[in-house]
Amino acid sequence: MQRIGFLLYPGFQIMSLAAISAFEFANLELEEKVYEIRYLSENGGPIANSLGMVMETEAFGEPNFDTLIVAGAPGIRLPNAAEADFIRAALPATRRLASICTGAFFLAEAGILDGRRATTHWYVSRELQSRYPKIKMEEDRIFIVDGSVWTSAGMTAGLDLALAMVEKDHGFEVARAVARTLVVYHRRAGGQSQFSALLELEPKSDRIQKALAHARGNLKSTLSVEELAEAAHLSPRQFSRAFRAETGQSPAKAVENLRLEAARLMMEQGRHPIDVVARETGFADRERMRRAFLRAFGQPPQAIRRSAQQQHQA
Repeated sequence: MQRIGFLLYPGFQIMSLAAISAFEFANLELEEKVYEIRYLSENGGPIANSLGMVMETEAFGEPNFDTLIVAGAPGIRLPNAAEADFIRAALPATRRLASICTGAFFLAEAGILDGRRATTHWYVSRELQSRYPKIKMEEDRIFIVDGSVWTSAGMTAGLDLALAMVEKDHGFEVARAVARTLVVYHRRAGGQSQFSALLELEPKSDRIQKALAHARGNLKSTLSVEELAEAAHLSPRQFSRAFRAETGQSPAKAVENLRLEAARLMMEQGRHPIDVVARETGFADRERMRRAFLRAFGQPPQAIRRSAQQQHQA
């Protein structure tokens, strides 16, 4: 039996516990208790979540779990000394150490994410990267596995992460059956950009807004820094500096995200050949677009289209 420990703390977000359903239904699918869930906190006893609901927990002891998962919170919360120590001790003692949503800040503060690929909710991803620059942040992923360390994006992405753990432990068919029972996608396509949709690009100045409007309307163009700077009536150097200050991204990264957003919509909603999609969205050729899709979404354009078609048929 695999013991799954959930690290809870006052004010944790209850949606973090959605991941438990994957382990629960794996037990039912396999008709045996392959997973045992334990709820942990520093001192044990009742712990209230962000809505005031109370859960009973057991106090930290030896981290002799197969998997330890840190719950997320509605905002940013850092671990206290005891929580950080417990997480550090769990890294060599457990097979998997994971976080859901902003629980990544617990792993980061404990030093677990230094030098590792990781993700968290898109809304706080920049803050995580800023506070812990050694993290190899990939803010557009639903979840990431780097060695024995797993991190998920938003709260519901914790369920995607848990389903992937079930698949790793018991195979594709079991995980697919669990997903079907839960009425969720076994392998959700895409990254967080399908939800954030570049909402973080909210420049304050009219000049940068004009440059972004020009880029959105001219994706087939090269959209060089010089071209965007001209649209903003700034020198290229002034434009690059102002753009990064207002959006937190380089112009090249923002343009690629705009191209990806447009290309993804064309792949999901139309039947255009991939070469046409690549040309219309400024990727120039299908191979360059494929590489961009793999970086951003973890899947090639064809897989995105198939997933969308399956959703429409369901």
